[in-house]
Amino acid sequence: MKLPRRKFLHLAAGAAALPAMSRMASAQAYPARPVTIVVPFAAGGSTDVSARIVGEYMARTLGQQFIIENVPGAGGTTGSTRAMRAKADGYTILMGHMGTHAVSVSLYPNLAYKPDVDFEAIGVVIEVPIVVVAKKNFPANDLKEFMAYVRANAAKLNMAHAGVGSNVFNFGLLLNSLLGVRPTLVPFTGTGPATNALLSGQVDYMCNGVPETGSHIQAGMLKAYAVGTVERNPAIPNVPTSKEAGLPEFQAAPWFALFTPKGTRRNRFATCSAMPSTRHWMTPACVSVCSTSAAIYRPRPHEVSSRSRYWLRAKLPAGCQS
Repeated sequence: MKLPRRKFLHLAAGAAALPAMSRMASAQAYPARPVTIVVPFAAGGSTDVSARIVGEYMARTLGQQFIIENVPGAGGTTGSTRAMRAKADGYTILMGHMGTHAVSVSLYPNLAYKPDVDFEAIGVVIEVPIVVVAKKNFPANDLKEFMAYVRANAAKLNMAHAGVGSNVFNFGLLLNSLLGVRPTLVPFTGTGPATNALLSGQVDYMCNGVPETGSHIQAGMLKAYAVGTVERNPAIPNVPTSKEAGLPEFQAAPWFALFTPKGTRRNRFATCSAMPSTRHWMTPACVSVCSTSAAIYRPRPHEVSSRSRYWLRAKLPAGCQS
């Protein structure tokens, strides 16, 4: 099935040429049958869309089907566990991210997997900027008004998220920690359903990716207050950065990466990590391109940046513990 080219995602940079990759695949006789890409969230969010684009490109390049399997639940840890337990033969790949492979360790004391032990990293694909958004009739018109209103009315406000440990949960918790508030948290199985709830006014606000929200912001269906990156995002050029808006501590651009189960032969996932020329046919827009070198990923499960300490040490609201 051919997917439409999404303006909001351009993935993985690199110089590997298509003929070279074809020769590599042929020499290694991989893949000889369809490959499953496990997406640990519901369809429609950044994780799902980026996996579908990567899968389509891999299918075109390697001449084999790459099938998306959505396994939502528990902030992405259910699907990640499913991928971890798969046979380490190169035919199961996981699209994980900072939530499933770094923050989850802090939020789930009984996590079934160890991100830095139970997976082989193919490499980081993209970084997705997070934006503070609210329903279109939310009273505040800029970030300062938003902060004042939330602080004054937190007890009656609802914040959407995609499960404990998901990126939107983590950065929502960061935002709430910076504001010193504890609104009611409303979980969904992915950013797609959470975004739909925000659009329909079922919830008040959330921290979500620009891919999910950019078109709705531009259409006036959502209010946007700040994007958590150093520079403004070209998909939503009128939305200020968090520093411009008055909350410089809100830095939010989680990484997304591909993984295979531990023990997968290196030549199998090396074939996949040689894939990064999607830049040549995707339109650059609202995400940051990353190298797919696994060496760039490996230190990341252990990193705790200054901006992350807010949610790593924050006490979870009632009902959010794993």
